[in-house]
Amino acid sequence: MHDASFNDADPAPLALMAGDAEDLTVLSALVQDSVLPVTEISYDMRRHQLALLLNRFRWEDADMARREERPYERVRSVLLISDVQRVLSDGIDRGDNDLILELLAMKWEPGQDGTGRLLLEFAGDGTLAVTAECLNVELRDVTRPYIAPSRRAPQHPEA
Repeated sequence: MHDASFNDADPAPLALMAGDAEDLTVLSALVQDSVLPVTEISYDMRRHQLALLLNRFRWEDADMARREERPYERVRSVLLISDVQRVLSDGIDRGDNDLILELLAMKWEPGQDGTGRLLLEFAGDGTLAVTAECLNVELRDVTRPYIAPSRRAPQHPEA
């Protein structure tokens, strides 16, 4: 019999918030390469919330998976943006129910008195521009991790 090690523990689901640009940088890195059908974007005007149900690549586990020579993982996560005033899309056909999006980055453009615009940038030059009263973004894993269908880490060509 041996003592339990850190690696024996179940992976803890992420539950993080971003209230400033520095926090958003962390969340943006964690959601990079997330994929979702366009049908998994929901804007609740009454509650002033935009929600995206992502299939998130687990970047926080990628180095460990590589060292242990095991498959990479994804997890279903909710990205919830609150205090939303307006949502505009550019280059995204919200009527194409078969459209799969790949989230590349989130960026905050501050306005006056804490307001601003959150840009969600997708592969293929699609963007959601979210005008908000303040930066208020949550990322929460909602399922257990599963083996990434590709079994590989996403690749980005060097610029």
